[in-house]
Amino acid sequence: MVLMLLDHVRETFFLHQQLSDPMTLPGTSPMLFFSRVAAHFCAPAFIFLAGLSAWLWKHQAEGSPRPLGGFLVKRGLLVLGLELTMVSFAWTGRMPWMIYLQVMWAIGIAMLVLAAVHVWPRWLLLTLGLALAGGHHLLAQAGDPGDLLWSILLHRNTLYQGGSWGIRLSYPVLPWIGVILLGYCAGPLFGGGMTPPRRIRSLACMGFGCWSMLLLIRSSNLYGESAPWNLHQQPLLSLMGFLNFTKYPPSMNFLLLGLGGTLLALALLERFPIPGIRWLGTLGSAPLFFYLMHLYLLLGLQHLAQFLAGKAERFHFEAIWQLWLTTLLLLPPLWAACRGFKAFKRRHPSPWLRYL
Repeated sequence: MVLMLLDHVRETFFLHQQLSDPMTLPGTSPMLFFSRVAAHFCAPAFIFLAGLSAWLWKHQAEGSPRPLGGFLVKRGLLVLGLELTMVSFAWTGRMPWMIYLQVMWAIGIAMLVLAAVHVWPRWLLLTLGLALAGGHHLLAQAGDPGDLLWSILLHRNTLYQGGSWGIRLSYPVLPWIGVILLGYCAGPLFGGGMTPPRRIRSLACMGFGCWSMLLLIRSSNLYGESAPWNLHQQPLLSLMGFLNFTKYPPSMNFLLLGLGGTLLALALLERFPIPGIRWLGTLGSAPLFFYLMHLYLLLGLQHLAQFLAGKAERFHFEAIWQLWLTTLLLLPPLWAACRGFKAFKRRHPSPWLRYL
């Protein structure tokens, strides 16, 4: 969530240096490149953990599992509704607006699909998840990008452009459906029958497996990324090229990087708890609240900066370090807001508050 905040600070205050997907090399400064790559871990972690959390919610109570379908449908529809209204407005700050179907769109659709298929056998969900996450490249080549359904599933397109508003699809949903299924299948690793040492070993093996596969297929350009990797005379440029993955839709290499990092982080944080790291759990205790809060905070700061600078157009930072410093300065008030909201939910146990 901290890395997501950094990336959205960049989207708010550094848009004068636009980034292509994948990024243009050479042409992107190393600091800007690695700031963007750091955010590549966010979406795979969010959607994988959404599936994992769904399994935990279903099996939280002792005895028979709780019904999951209705909960996921309600939460998925809520997320979609927020994406079409509050989130889209937060990115533009004006009406009428361009509706951007981004990560919340992908999460909402993935939740609705998981609500329908979570009762299938685990082996089938795992097979389908692997096929969608790793094989969607083949499907993209087989379909017509101009087809509306195919665009929603696999392509980044403008779905509608009218005189005063439009709909822009940024997150094709099919590979993200695969990721949420993989997360759901990983749920038993955190079940009551799994010992911590065995869980840590399993997570570490899967994480290293993802990164080993990434190293193999990326270094040989076998599969998994449309932008080939080439050696350069400058070692740093070679490293940047190796990590320059496509996000829209996420290439298999992009997902291997993000999911491998997520699995290894889960293993390492359980095996070697970092003193003081638990304060980050406050941000994670109210993820949807944090998401909305930080977008509107950034929108307000952009307008304030424009006013103070006496500019009618967007205000921009001049250096990358300003992005990192702004991110660090925004963390304390956002942490305090999440802590207050968490306490509010404890005092007011409304059924709807649990969806936030």
